[in-house]
Amino acid sequence: MGRTSDAKERLIKSAIELIHARSYASVGVNELCENAGVKKGSFYHFFPSKIDLTSAALDEVANWYRRDIYEPAFAKDLPPLARIQRYFQLIYEYHVSLTEAAGRMAGCHFGNLAVEMSTQDEVIREKVKAMFESGVATFEEVLREAVAAGDLPAIDISLAAHALQAY
Repeated sequence: MGRTSDAKERLIKSAIELIHARSYASVGVNELCENAGVKKGSFYHFFPSKIDLTSAALDEVANWYRRDIYEPAFAKDLPPLARIQRYFQLIYEYHVSLTEAAGRMAGCHFGNLAVEMSTQDEVIREKVKAMFESGVATFEEVLREAVAAGDLPAIDISLAAHALQAY
């Protein structure tokens, strides 16, 4: 039986940590491998390029974000506006924990890459766009519920959802 390896997962974790802490451009394949404790040959076994690793890292962050932030925040056990408040509380707690661990505020994984890479790589641009659009769609749904319940006056739901996602 072949041995199992967690090298791919360690590379993804390394990319999440290093790129978020600094930037895509400032982190090289050698450093990603060293941080992950993986040989460069293993990197290229799993990922044809640094962009492919970054794409996988974004998928991992998006999955975590969906599972640990969006799903609990927007569970329908609270009224719509309370769900939005819970979302921002969870985001706040997450960023406090990151700030305490790193000793500084590193910002949004997706926003940072959007600013750095949006004009340079279509794959990254589309992944970040999809994540933001998913957030907007979630806010739109909750805002529609709030308007229907009478908790908000008639508003431009799309505009409000985009503003909430930007915050």
